[in-house]
Amino acid sequence: MKTNRSLQKAGRILAVLALTACILTVGVFAAEEAAAEYVSPFFCSFWALVPPIIAIVLALITKEVYSSLFIGILAGGLLYSNFSFTGTIQHVFIDGMVNTALADAYNVGILLFLVLLGAMVCLMNKAGGSAAFGRWAETHIKSRVGAQLATVALGVLIFIDDYFNCLTVGSVMRPVTDGHRVSRAKLAYIIDATAAPVCIIAPISSWAAAVTGFVDGVNGLDLFVRAIPYNFYAFLTLTMLVTLSLGNFDFGPMGLHEANARLNGDLFTTEGRPYGDGTGETPNPKGRVIDLVAPILVLIVCCVIGMIYTGGFFDGVNFVDAFAGSDASVGLVYGSAFAFLFTVVFYLCRRVLNFKACMDCLPEGFKSMVPAIMILTFAWTLKAMTDSLGAREYVGAIVKASAGGFLNLLPAIVFLIAVFLSFSTGTSWGTFGILIPIVVYAFQGNLDNEIMIIAISACMAGSVAGDHCSPISDTTIMASAGAQCDHINHVSTQLPYVIVVTAVSFICYLITGLVQSALIMLPAAILLMVCVLLVIRRMVKSRQA
Repeated sequence: MKTNRSLQKAGRILAVLALTACILTVGVFAAEEAAAEYVSPFFCSFWALVPPIIAIVLALITKEVYSSLFIGILAGGLLYSNFSFTGTIQHVFIDGMVNTALADAYNVGILLFLVLLGAMVCLMNKAGGSAAFGRWAETHIKSRVGAQLATVALGVLIFIDDYFNCLTVGSVMRPVTDGHRVSRAKLAYIIDATAAPVCIIAPISSWAAAVTGFVDGVNGLDLFVRAIPYNFYAFLTLTMLVTLSLGNFDFGPMGLHEANARLNGDLFTTEGRPYGDGTGETPNPKGRVIDLVAPILVLIVCCVIGMIYTGGFFDGVNFVDAFAGSDASVGLVYGSAFAFLFTVVFYLCRRVLNFKACMDCLPEGFKSMVPAIMILTFAWTLKAMTDSLGAREYVGAIVKASAGGFLNLLPAIVFLIAVFLSFSTGTSWGTFGILIPIVVYAFQGNLDNEIMIIAISACMAGSVAGDHCSPISDTTIMASAGAQCDHINHVSTQLPYVIVVTAVSFICYLITGLVQSALIMLPAAILLMVCVLLVIRRMVKSRQA
């Protein structure tokens, strides 16, 4: 009898638990369905671009990037939740920062790549490789002009990926430019200007793979290659770099930084110096140039192998297609991990560092990359806010509306829209994903239509231009980290340079829509860029006289 009562009681408890579980399950599904169906009242309107605009304006005014980005994120959360307190907190911290920025596999791969690169830079500094390379460069690179041109050349040679470019060029050339009193702001600009602008005209790069991935029903690689001669922003940026270096002049805020570095030896000008120079220890006197060159070469080779591995090269896919289908984030993690292991073993064999000193470089390298990691995390979260507010749909509607008429003006229109969208959201790849399919659809994928090729190129050029000067762009952040330059200093000094190149590129796209010939327009664009810079140089010299 007692046993029966116990069984009945247990049965009632199980029934209650089962009913509770059913209610909770239904509640969870209902909540998920409600979340999936929820659409912000500000969706697909100009308000979608307000959060990044707030962040950018505040960053340029206050010169403080962390709070500016967070205020922009908070504005996005408020608009998405229609000013609900709990909804804003949920959307900012859970939907945006945790589930989107930090739970995304690609983003985590980039963060790992950053940490490993930071550890490698720390290893090379502690082993004395960077100092030895600086001593070698002093005997071979005799002037500030030579130091800048050497940095440009290395940036052009490392065309595989913009992240990899920024950190590698920075760690290799920083001792050289420091020795010739080139300001950190100028170094950051050179790094940034040879990252995305070079990758976007390199058929074998992670950027080419990204662009081809956004094109359906068309040979994406063929489209990318045909669009290269019309990519005025990329070619004119390189023209500007060479002209400024050979002409030995600068203008705007960059001129102040360069004059201060050249005359006073102050590479930073302002108090903002968030990135440490190495470990703070005296470099190992046993260090040789090979201690810097060997790890960098292994890093390059391993990253290339890692990228083509993720694209299926070792499963029979050809080299070009493997690059087009590669996962840059995973490939760079593979490459940097193997390069780090090689560097540790190499230094142990050469007895320039012991095992404990090598392992100490892991947390030290991580600490050196904390500012870049924080800014990247906030930038990715801000992008999540704009995506949830329908920025893609809003801009896409604008482009579709302009694609019907004004075909000859379409490249210039697409260029301006791409600049604005990329600058506001801090992502050129996201801009590709929005605009390229729209342009291809507008022309029904007709590769024989030269205007479509020019418009695609204008989209890529405008995306890079906006990304190049945006304070919330990951490439801009990486350039600051690679040069160990204050991020706001980097943004404010390069902004006038980007504006000049963007203005000349826009004029060229206006004319190209009528001329439709790369053989005529590319040389004309380069000549126009040089003439504009010579005029600016004369104005600068006259003010200094």
